[in-house]
Amino acid sequence: MLIKPFLKWAGGKGQLLNKIRPLYPQGLGNQINKYIEPFIGGGAVFFDIISSYKLDKYIINDINKELINTYKAIQQDIHSLLEYLSKITSYYKKLSTEERNLFYYDIRNKYNSIVLNSCINVEKAALFIFLNKTCFNGLYRVNRNNQFNVPAGKYKDPAIYDKENLLNISQILQKVEILWGDFATTNNYIDNNTFIYIDPPYRPLTKTSSFTNYSTYIFDDKEQIRLSSFINDIDKKGAYVLSSNSDPKNTSENDNFFDELYRTKNIIRIEATRAINSNSLKRGKINELLISNY
Repeated sequence: MLIKPFLKWAGGKGQLLNKIRPLYPQGLGNQINKYIEPFIGGGAVFFDIISSYKLDKYIINDINKELINTYKAIQQDIHSLLEYLSKITSYYKKLSTEERNLFYYDIRNKYNSIVLNSCINVEKAALFIFLNKTCFNGLYRVNRNNQFNVPAGKYKDPAIYDKENLLNISQILQKVEILWGDFATTNNYIDNNTFIYIDPPYRPLTKTSSFTNYSTYIFDDKEQIRLSSFINDIDKKGAYVLSSNSDPKNTSENDNFFDELYRTKNIIRIEATRAINSNSLKRGKINELLISNY
């Protein structure tokens, strides 16, 4: 079954799978029978794992409540979600460029007006997907009031959703436990038979390049340090940990923040393409970090 991420996501790992796959731990699918991802985001690695390995347990988590609502809507009410997406997409495609722009902001306002409670909100999930595929660069950014504030993008014919792919995702999510909360929420599920892939909001390379506000929860250096402590704790449990992050040495050779923070772990530098920058001349090849305890 071919499964691909259904969202655009800043820092998504689709382009890096060929470099990440060789670092999956040996024994995955045998003695390593549980997979956990505390920052699910677009889920490229998760979809690759669940498509390639038959494990006993899969757990995904994120602190972005709207994102988790969308995964749960796909899991539990895919047909209602597809109906919403079909209606909104059909209407959008008939509009002129100017009308589409106005419609986008109407949808954004409607999305921000829907308050999530303990129940799944299929309408908000559909609007989440629509906004993701029609906003500028597929960013997800909120203000201090948790209001989505990304402007409209400029697309001639955006592919808003793939029905077959969403149906396939719904099918595979039937065997997945979906959590909502801080990354530490996953701690009690981790044991020595677990592979955990950690892809947090990246440490910004410059003061103006921060895309860490996927929610009102700010992921600063204190959070990076707390995450390293979490990784050390689950390392003691015998779990297999692989984590990604930015490489500060792209901008400052003397910045050893992660080299010091993870000095007891294995650090590999891989080449990636910078996809998000307002200046097209600054988009290009940079290094990213892959950090593991095996």
